[in-house]
Amino acid sequence: MNKINAAITAVGAYVPEDVLTNKMLEKMVDTNDEWILSRTGINERRILKDPEKGTSYMAIKAAQDLITKANINPEEIDLVLLATVTPDMPVAATAVYVATEIGAVNAFGYDLQAACSGFLYGMSTASAYIESGRYKKVLLIGADKMSSIIDYSDRTTCIIFGDGAGAVLFEPNNEGLGFQNELLRSDGIGRHSLKIEAGGSLMPPSEETVTNKRHYVQQDGKTVFKFAVSNMADVSEQIMKKNDLTNNDVNWLVAHQANKRIVSATANRMNLEEEKVLMNIHRYGNTTSATLPLLLSDYEKQLKKGDNIIFATFGGGFTWGSIYLKWAYNS
Repeated sequence: MNKINAAITAVGAYVPEDVLTNKMLEKMVDTNDEWILSRTGINERRILKDPEKGTSYMAIKAAQDLITKANINPEEIDLVLLATVTPDMPVAATAVYVATEIGAVNAFGYDLQAACSGFLYGMSTASAYIESGRYKKVLLIGADKMSSIIDYSDRTTCIIFGDGAGAVLFEPNNEGLGFQNELLRSDGIGRHSLKIEAGGSLMPPSEETVTNKRHYVQQDGKTVFKFAVSNMADVSEQIMKKNDLTNNDVNWLVAHQANKRIVSATANRMNLEEEKVLMNIHRYGNTTSATLPLLLSDYEKQLKKGDNIIFATFGGGFTWGSIYLKWAYNS
């Protein structure tokens, strides 16, 4: 019997209509367009302004986009995985609500949290379910309403993040396409370099935590940048060596859109030409769990069956990793 591979067979996406430009941020904090662009590569980001809409709203929209484009019956979906750091609520898994709302009535679901590496870890999880032979359709969504946890008076974080969602469908493949290999890593040394202090069991919500803005993202930018540059580049180079790939063999780098300089450093270590590096950070900023699927959605028409793709991420915690995947279809 042929080996079952887990292949991406469809993609979908959603970003909010409201745009927050660098020029707008100039009026909110002590920064400027030129500085933001030169340091991060970001021109603008999308914001879900409606206070009554959470991450689930965007996740549902991205899933519905995929379902419509791929013309699939949601009742055939076996599992809905949602990578997110901004679930609608702390206990009730947002993925479960999303599954119900899109009509995936026969699916089970749960949330997965690994900061900006959440979607990459989710790819590993989804692939394992498919390759087990027990499941045929796994919907993986990356979605985050980062604006809900950002302090817009903190110039170190508010310039970076945006809101968005993307989704992919994993199905079995017997042609050798799809998921090939992975290198996933983590290190607790980064626990305090990128975090939200309050809201968990160590520091439950209180009047004091709200007053002191401890429910917003805090980042030690220099430390995160240093670790991200070295570790994301290292693991991307390692997965190429592990699979005997040269730069000529790799068609595309799909890297987490945290900072253009980090992505460029990773591409340089892989000796990849600029035209092989997918980039949309200038449009969306860092959407955390949504960056990878948003790249796939934006560039879907350029991806060809059999293309070798290297995925790479780095996130708080620290978490990071790389996945080697062969693209399974032509748009």
